[in-house]
Amino acid sequence: MRLVTIPGVFRPRTDSMLLADCVRARVSPGDTVLDPFTGSGVLAIAAAQAGARATAIDVSRRAVGCAWFNARLNGVRVRALRGDMFSPVRFERFHLIVANPPYLPARGQAPPRGAARAWDAGPNGRAAIDRLCRAAPSHLLPGGELFLVHSSICDAEATLAMLAIRGLDVEIVERRRGPLGPLLSARAQTLERRGLLEPGEREEEMLVFRARAPDGGRVRVLEPG
Repeated sequence: MRLVTIPGVFRPRTDSMLLADCVRARVSPGDTVLDPFTGSGVLAIAAAQAGARATAIDVSRRAVGCAWFNARLNGVRVRALRGDMFSPVRFERFHLIVANPPYLPARGQAPPRGAARAWDAGPNGRAAIDRLCRAAPSHLLPGGELFLVHSSICDAEATLAMLAIRGLDVEIVERRRGPLGPLLSARAQTLERRGLLEPGEREEEMLVFRARAPDGGRVRVLEPG
């Protein structure tokens, strides 16, 4: 895959590529796929290359333009929309939602604007993850699946519980351990003080969650997304 990123658009890293591999393995031709935090468009493009009808959403105008351009660069069609998570597709459901939301614990609250929106997610890294877990079930078709990637420092048990209580069959399908990235490394001492890292710990585990909606059943939407 060929990708171009411009200033202000997050360049895909290991977590995106890990999730892209899951997308390629799961998608069937004709599936509808939503990437609600698209950035460069890497996940939507991976789905489109596998034959899916892919939709890419981002709150950043630059990211939306970048995703559209990268889709053209790779010879696939992607519907690129600007908006906050599910707002541009509020009445739509999908076979697959693939999400790499911001999950880095920030020094303050999640930023309202600027490039840091692509990675900062509140003091515990869950600002976007929690919203996604609340809203995603209502955008899955019966039997549809959510694939979500985030770091082990962001409370994997909370994610499992939030998805399960909404009626989804959830499991962790990929785990990869490695050193903290540069952004997390720079905040390591702050994360230790918050209890998100053990003293001296400088590794994290990248996790991919798979959450499946019941066939023909109803999911529980307990809070608005």
